[in-house]
Amino acid sequence: MKHPVSILPELSWLRFNRRVLLQTERPDFPLLERLRFVAIWAKNMDEFFTARIAKPFLKDRQGPGYRALLQEARLQKGLARARYSVLLEELRPKGLEVLRAEDLDEEEKVYFGVYLAEVAVPRTDLLDWAQAGDLTSGALYFASERHLVRLPQDLPRLLPVPGREGAFVRLGELFRLRSDLVLPEPGPLYEFRALRLLESEQARVDWDDLPQVLEGRMEGAFTHLEAEEGFPAPWLARLREALGLSEEEVHLQAPPLDLSLAEALVEAGPAGLRFPPLRPERPKVFLKAPLARLSRKDLLLYHPFQDYRAVERFAEAAWDPGVEEVWATLYRIGPQNPLAEALIAAARMGKRVHVLLEARARFDELLNLAWYLRFRRAGVKVVPLPERKVHAKALLLLGREGGFAHLGTGNYNPQNGARYTDFSYFTARKEVVEDLRRFFLALSEGKEPELSLLYTGPRIRALLLERIRAEAHPEGRVILKFNHLTDPEVLEALQEAAKKGARVQLIVRSTLTLLHPLLEARSLVGRFLEHARAAAFRDGGRWRVYLGSADAMPRNFDRRYELFFPVLDEEARKEVLRVLKRQLKDDRNTFLLTPEGEVRLWGGRHDAQSW
Repeated sequence: MKHPVSILPELSWLRFNRRVLLQTERPDFPLLERLRFVAIWAKNMDEFFTARIAKPFLKDRQGPGYRALLQEARLQKGLARARYSVLLEELRPKGLEVLRAEDLDEEEKVYFGVYLAEVAVPRTDLLDWAQAGDLTSGALYFASERHLVRLPQDLPRLLPVPGREGAFVRLGELFRLRSDLVLPEPGPLYEFRALRLLESEQARVDWDDLPQVLEGRMEGAFTHLEAEEGFPAPWLARLREALGLSEEEVHLQAPPLDLSLAEALVEAGPAGLRFPPLRPERPKVFLKAPLARLSRKDLLLYHPFQDYRAVERFAEAAWDPGVEEVWATLYRIGPQNPLAEALIAAARMGKRVHVLLEARARFDELLNLAWYLRFRRAGVKVVPLPERKVHAKALLLLGREGGFAHLGTGNYNPQNGARYTDFSYFTARKEVVEDLRRFFLALSEGKEPELSLLYTGPRIRALLLERIRAEAHPEGRVILKFNHLTDPEVLEALQEAAKKGARVQLIVRSTLTLLHPLLEARSLVGRFLEHARAAAFRDGGRWRVYLGSADAMPRNFDRRYELFFPVLDEEARKEVLRVLKRQLKDDRNTFLLTPEGEVRLWGGRHDAQSW
């Protein structure tokens, strides 16, 4: 019998990022959408070297597991650069191209020389080599014999060429062309960029501490150096020594070094080379009168195929005269957010509005601080942060005649609502409303929530273990859908259930740390980011179905406040099962995950990312 394979979570996640990169090869995707996946891959890879690599980098830097991560990252970088070049060649006949500096005519060179002199160079930093240890993570630099040059981070990396429709030139190319504008002495320039761990001085902060913590945010140890091919070896050795990196932690490639610039080409290109806009199904009765609709029956929606606008409309129902109090959890809500604006408007109407705004959402801290100030000044009560990060997705409206709840699997973010697959469950059931009210009150009082119907913290793990073990027999069936499945106890229970004859089917987008021949595991990667979390158990034919905000990871169970909840409405249960079963049949966006490796299923008839 084939043996199970355990995988480091970081390596499993890197393999997911390879699946993202492979979308650039899909024949059924428009050309610019394939290019967009180069940019997505590049942003993911930067996140890997600034955050996800932290544990092996700090604890196992000399070990084989860490070296395997570097090797996988190196292979992906080579593939990504090759795919970028191929896609640019395909775009040239379509009227979209990136020129080299030598492709510019003399008038264009004069224009860009003025642009550099007036716009870019005044914001460019000239550094001594002695300052090499203080590089900014992710910034684009040049090295010369005596100096380092830091390009401004707020300028676009691709600039349109005036008079040439669809033609662009890289900012880095222009600096190389006119090095005389930045260097006190003549000489060549060589591109490089470095990545380093991002960390704060404190892991646990409240709102009063956050401004000071953000001001003192520390950029941690360097983890990665990218330099252009041909970078002088003595300079590279000097730079590597200043950053404290080994030769394995350095990657050489042809510019551009940061392939996320491809996103600018995607947005500038013709609409015919992108996906046509999705026209989601609109729940018209609910949009017209959400509370009246919920007074009759629960509602389940699956975004983005069913309009995320319904969630925002539910928040606007806080303006209803019968609603007196509002509670909400907010995690990553973005710079513009109609739902947050609806809560502010409700507070200004005199409603009691409470938000649990998570200050510690990584990389969104400053944006959430801005929302904190807006909420406070509008009369919204911002609940003090509990010890554990709050990752639950819940919105509760309370009035004289009862309450109404929204529970979801995704963030309250309109951009995510259009790009991520997520479930929304709306209900006026008294038992759900009361449990959710207890959840909010407990967190606002600094207490542990004691819930009867909903699940949070370690109770989510306990629920999954109980239901999995109940299916551990030849007629048992388990379907789990998560972004990440790494919890050892849950994985052990799944393995044991499968050994006893249960059919165990896993839909895991990113990270799965156990590949077992008895577990049917797949990853879906396609136009939309698979983000929903769901669990279904046959229970002798009476399917039990749960949704929630939590991935099956130790941190989500033990160090966060999440919410996992049963889908109580029969039609809603059937709809969740329909979505899960469609994904289990998908052969257009699927990678089977097996102990022997991944099997790509493309080009079939079953597309779970359509509606």
